[in-house]
Order: sequence, then C-alpha cells, then structure tokens
Amino acid sequence: MQLGEMQKLTILRQTSIGVYLNEFDGALDDDVLLPQSQVPEGAQVGDELTVFLYRDSEDRLIATVRKPKILMGQIRQLKVVEATNIGAFLDWGLEKDLLLPFKEQIGKVKTGDVCLVALYVDKSDRLCATMKIHNMLGSQSPYKAEDTVKGVVYAMNKEMGVFVAVDEKYHAMIPLNEMFGIYDKGDWVEGRVVKVRPDGKLNLSTRKQAHDEIDGDAETIYQKLDRGNGFLPYHDKSQASAIKSEFGMSKSAFKRAIGRLLKQGKITLSEEGIRKK
Repeated sequence: MQLGEMQKLTILRQTSIGVYLNEFDGALDDDVLLPQSQVPEGAQVGDELTVFLYRDSEDRLIATVRKPKILMGQIRQLKVVEATNIGAFLDWGLEKDLLLPFKEQIGKVKTGDVCLVALYVDKSDRLCATMKIHNMLGSQSPYKAEDTVKGVVYAMNKEMGVFVAVDEKYHAMIPLNEMFGIYDKGDWVEGRVVKVRPDGKLNLSTRKQAHDEIDGDAETIYQKLDRGNGFLPYHDKSQASAIKSEFGMSKSAFKRAIGRLLKQGKITLSEEGIRKK
C-alpha cells in the first residue's frame, strides 16, 4: 500500500457498492473499496486500474481514480476551505478535504488562504499536510547568477529575510538588503539570482541590475515629485531606511536615479531636498 501515490491495483470482485481492489497476488492486508461512482464503465474482474489511496471520513482505506492536486513528495499550493479548532482543511481535489494540523502550520492560517504544503503520513496512518517544507526543498537547482526565477514565499524571518520555494522545489532566500516590497506567505515573487551559495541554495533580489533599474527609479521619484507639489525632503545624505520606506529602493539606487534626473535637467538638489525644475 502506497498512501499518497498513484498506483496500479487489480479488481478482485464486484459488489453493489463498488469493486474491491488489491495487488494481483493479494499482497495488501485488506482489499480496498473503489466506490461504484468511481468505477470506470465496463470495468471487469481482473482489470488493472490506476488509483489513489487515502482514508475516508470514517478512517476507512478507500480508493479513487481521481488524481489529487498533490502527491507524496510534491510541494503545492492548496486553498484553505475551512479553519477549525483542530486545524485547517485544504481543497486537494478529493471528496474529503486534507487536514493541515495546527502543529504543522506556520503563522495564522485563515479560510481562503493559499498555503504551500507537502504531504506526510501521521501516526494514525492518515495523509495530512504540512507547511514545514524547508527540509523537503532541494538545493541543486539548474539556475546560475543573473538568472530570473519564480517562486512562492513560504516563511519569513525578521533578521534574515524571506524564504522562497523556487519552482515549488528549490531552496532560495531574499536577504533583507535585497528586499524591496512587502511579502506574505503564499505570494508569488519573481527574482534575480544574485548568488548561488556553496551549498547550492539561491540568494535572490527582487530588483533588476542597476543599469536596468535607473530609468524606472527615476520615473518613480519624478512621479512622487508631481504628487508632492514639486518638492520632496530627501537628498543624497538622507537615511537609507527613510529612502527605502518612501521610494521602495536602496540608497545607492536612489542616488543613481537622482543623478539621472540631474543630468536630464529635471530637478535641482539641495540640503533641503529635491525640487522639480
């Protein structure tokens, strides 16, 4: 029996409620019911079917010909259909929703959330979900420095940065000094690989290379000048944290952008701030 995987079993006998399946040689301890509504038309004793095994609402082993949205060994995003006092229930495409126990959650999980999870078998031999996927991610990705990648935010650390599952399978992190924007668990992000660490894990930045960013950053500053009646109280000696909060860019990017605007003759710069010409 392989819980959480698609497998081939043989029809041993037919009944009014469905067909019973087992290995061809009867290797499973008990025959498994495939309910009548799931039995393919024309199926006969001796036929081999590809099925998924899980436990129903009464903890009975049962088969389905449906392929769920997640299999053992995979990491996928699933939607929370209900948050209860025993955990959250996720839509994984089967009749019975998948339990995400409290102890396997990261942060508060609410109805309607989308969680990045993996499957595991609990002590009661039931399939459950876990958000603790860190040790399930691989570190040997095909990516190199300057590649653009996409991934899902699965955890955050105030002292380190944002943890991302690239392609829902590889370790990556956006360090604090490369974070520009506000992220939450479940967000899809696109980033540039700034470093492949010795252990194979990726460090990402959500900003493009400097020469690709200047025009966009300059436009951001110029638009804020328009909304600020032509003046902003920021200059090249302003605190980096204040610049990041106001403009969503690093101080070095800010200085490059105002340098571009000065060269274009669009602004003047003083100890008071930036003024539009």
